Amino acid sequence: MKKMVLKFYEGVSKLGDFPLLFARIILAIGFYKPAMMKIGNVSGIAEWFGGMGYPLPMVSAVLATTTEVLGVILLVLGLGTRLISVPLMFVMFIAIFTVHISNGFAAGENGFEIPLYYFLMLFTLMVNGGGKLSLDYLLFKKK
Repeated sequence: MKKMVLKFYEGVSKLGDFPLLFARIILAIGFYKPAMMKIGNVSGIAEWFGGMGYPLPMVSAVLATTTEVLGVILLVLGLGTRLISVPLMFVMFIAIFTVHISNGFAAGENGFEIPLYYFLMLFTLMVNGGGKLSLDYLLFKKK
């Protein structure tokens, strides 16, 4: 029995880079629609940010848009994974505390559940990198 368990653990450990790939792809898909929405209406996003009391709403809108668009591209490629995770985590942190927290936890009620999951996946990528199935690894032999 012990041998079977050890063999199972050994086999499963070989799959270690797939969760990092899947997290990158899921995050890129999740950021894609909001990024495209922001690109199409940066001034509207700036107005919305201003209405929520963000300082320098146009600058904030441009920074959020740029971060999300770059995030989609870089996460898919697995390029600069650790670096892009930091500003994307900041975007999620701001979203949680300015938009979602007052709605509670549940995603179905526009709560902070999904942004929290994104934040945790981004934190995992920041700590672990993009894995061996990434351009980071291919180009620099760094996960």
